[in-house]
Amino acid sequence: MRFTYAEAMTDPSYYLPLAQAAEAAGYANFSVADSLIYPKESDTSYPYTADGDREFLEDKSFIETFILIAAMGAVTSTIRFTPFVLKLPVRPPALVAKQASSIAYLTGNRLGLGVGLSPWPEDFAVMGVPWPRRGKRMDEAIEVVRGLTSGGYFEYHGEFYDLPPVKMSPAPTEPIPILVGGHSEAALRRAARLGDGWMHGGGDAEELDALLTRLATVRVEEGTADRPFEVHAISYDAYTVDGVKRLADKGVTDLIVGFRRPYIKGPDTEPLAKKIEHLERFAESVISKVTP
Repeated sequence: MRFTYAEAMTDPSYYLPLAQAAEAAGYANFSVADSLIYPKESDTSYPYTADGDREFLEDKSFIETFILIAAMGAVTSTIRFTPFVLKLPVRPPALVAKQASSIAYLTGNRLGLGVGLSPWPEDFAVMGVPWPRRGKRMDEAIEVVRGLTSGGYFEYHGEFYDLPPVKMSPAPTEPIPILVGGHSEAALRRAARLGDGWMHGGGDAEELDALLTRLATVRVEEGTADRPFEVHAISYDAYTVDGVKRLADKGVTDLIVGFRRPYIKGPDTEPLAKKIEHLERFAESVISKVTP
């Protein structure tokens, strides 16, 4: 079992020392949140809060995802960085491929590319991308990113993207794992068909168990059950040794842990020292007990 440290919407000056502290404590990954804009008005509900409230996001600082990963990668040497999740279909996939290749190359392949759909129509609007058929656009974008980060000539002819034979250099020396986020049937099937893993967005234990069971079934249906596959999950079980073992038995490979409730309005007032204390205490009480 590997562990991912999650921190977001905090003082941007905290990220580099937190990445260093998480690496030193034994975390395998650091998750990086992605947000482009905050619309003044929106009829859309946030999918991961009980009441759909999005106001906790207002005035929160989000450094651009790849820029933040590059900065943290420059001051660390082993920890991997995983967008959780990059809003892929609102971005040009060729640009994402260039950014991801550059990050992977500079950090020694320390990028796991978590991708997903944005729940906000406003993200699509401000980026000049149509909202309809966003799922199909997402599928094509994954294929383009995977092809362009492979290092050789790649061409693509789809409904949304059309590329002549081109290649990018430098290319990463290892394939970039593409991890697909989302709880819908379409997201699970997309992860099984096109991804190297799946990222869970949170919820209660029963919901997670149901999603894991369905994901296993879908992977069989898609003919990818024998392929190496990462499963990143959020669960209260992650905070006990017995709980970690239960999730490992269910096929979870990576547990995402955080130590404060992120869905709060207003600034994060927890000091950096307290954050480091939390992540170190968890490493001592859980990570050291379940990691060889």
